[in-house]
Amino acid sequence: MAGASFVSKQWFGSGFFHMKIKLPRGNSAGVVTTFYLTSGDGDRVKDKAHDELDFEFLGNIKGEPILLQTNVFANGTAGREQRITLWFDPTTEYHDYKILWNQNQIVFYVDDIPIRVFKNLTESGVPFPSQPLQIQASLWHAKWASQNETDWSYAPFKAHYQGFDISGCPCATKQCMIECYGHNYWWNDIRELNSDQRRAYEDVRRRHMHYDYCASHTPAPECSFNS
Repeated sequence: MAGASFVSKQWFGSGFFHMKIKLPRGNSAGVVTTFYLTSGDGDRVKDKAHDELDFEFLGNIKGEPILLQTNVFANGTAGREQRITLWFDPTTEYHDYKILWNQNQIVFYVDDIPIRVFKNLTESGVPFPSQPLQIQASLWHAKWASQNETDWSYAPFKAHYQGFDISGCPCATKQCMIECYGHNYWWNDIRELNSDQRRAYEDVRRRHMHYDYCASHTPAPECSFNS
C-alpha cells in the first residue's frame, strides 16, 4: 500500500544516480522508504520480465535498527536481496545514496562507501539489467518489512528527499541502449572498485551484513564474483 511516490520523466540506459534521504523518525515498523530504478510500472505480476535496482529502507520500532535492503531484478529474475545495518541513525540527518549502473557492473553506495557490487556476468548466463530504467521513490506500508506491527499513532510517516542528482544517458527504448554504454559517458569507464573502496566494501560486508541471499541457500552463480 503506497502512501506517496514520485517518478522521473526521463528513462535512462546507464548512469550514476544520487539521492539524499532522511527516513521517518520514531516507530516506523512496517514502513518502507525507497529509491530505485525500474523498467516497469510497479506491477511485478504483470511485468514478469522487468529490470529493477532497489534501495529499500525497512522501518522498525524505536531503538531497533532500520535495515537497508538492496535488490537486483534482471529480466524478471528476483530473490537477490541483501540487507545491512547502518553505522549511523538515518532518521536524524540526510545521507547520500547512489547507484552506478553501466555495462560492467552495478554498485550501490552509502555516503560514497560501496555496500554492494553486482557484476555483468551475462557471458556466464547470469541475467543483467538491459532495459531502459526510470527513477522512482516511494513511501509505503508492508507487513513483511518488520517483525513488529505498525503503530499508526506515529502517523503521518514522513520521509525527506533532496539533492536529486543524475548523470545519465537518456534512453527510452532498447535500441539506444548500446549508445549508452559508450566511453563518451564517464561513468562507463568505472570497471571495478579501487583499493580504498574495496577495503571499505569488505568492511561493510564483515561488520554490517544482516542477510545475504548468497549465504541463505545454494549460492547463485554470481555470488563468488560479487563478494
